[in-house]
Amino acid sequence: MTLDESRLSHRYTERSGVRLHYVEAGEGPLVVLLHGFPELWYSWRHQIPALVEAGYRVIAPDMRGYNLSDKPRGVAAYASAELTADVAALIQASGAERAAAVVGHDWGAGVAWPFAMRYPELLERLVILNGPHPAKMLAALRTARQLRKSWYMFFFQIPKLPELLVRWNDYATFRASVKDDTRRPGAVTDEDLARYLEAWSQPGALTATINYYRAAFRPSSLRKSGKPPRVDTPVLVIWGEHDRYLDADLVAAPDPELAPNVRVVRIPDASHFVHYDRPEKVNQLLLDFLR
Repeated sequence: MTLDESRLSHRYTERSGVRLHYVEAGEGPLVVLLHGFPELWYSWRHQIPALVEAGYRVIAPDMRGYNLSDKPRGVAAYASAELTADVAALIQASGAERAAAVVGHDWGAGVAWPFAMRYPELLERLVILNGPHPAKMLAALRTARQLRKSWYMFFFQIPKLPELLVRWNDYATFRASVKDDTRRPGAVTDEDLARYLEAWSQPGALTATINYYRAAFRPSSLRKSGKPPRVDTPVLVIWGEHDRYLDADLVAAPDPELAPNVRVVRIPDASHFVHYDRPEKVNQLLLDFLR
């Protein structure tokens, strides 16, 4: 299904002095789509039209630091509490009492999980695409296998140098991550890639996006409290098995004491960018879960 951008409304809302851009389309129960790293709202180009056609109202933001949203300075601005409060503000700005679902991929999933912990009253369902529960990710980072995949997270802790290297050769590493890592030929076209390049080139965007990783390695309220809060809402996890960034062990459902109502669907012929590789399959799973 092709995205008709003439049917999208570009809107802004503000929270604590940070202006957030989002696109909105459709009418009906609210679905919030949270993109990953290093993406933007446009990464949901296959899901937005399917959800609208099925009778849902969709909000897909540029998360803070990305594309047309503000890029506050400092690592603390990208702490989990700030990112989840942004999602709450988006739902409240929409006028809806709650979201029928919050859907997150990669870093969007890294925000969606704690959002469900902190604001359970603001969502009915949670959908995760290639994004482990925070407790599982913290445990995995103690293993050699995941450390080999996550080396860049530690590299990003160095000031300034990561920005210089990522910007080299017209963002070659970012271009490779969103295009060359996919499994379906043509999953990301040159026209698509131009949208990403435009977003990455926004002033302050590169440091802001890397600051997500820098903030994640600082003490957070979730870590200080020991075991994360329980997620009682129904959860659907969709996982592309050819993920070069996340170990296969992370696909398993979290401890039932942390999330007792989780269904996991593995897609064997898809990459970390499962919604690019198998958009029709992802859309069907998503819509079946929402019904």
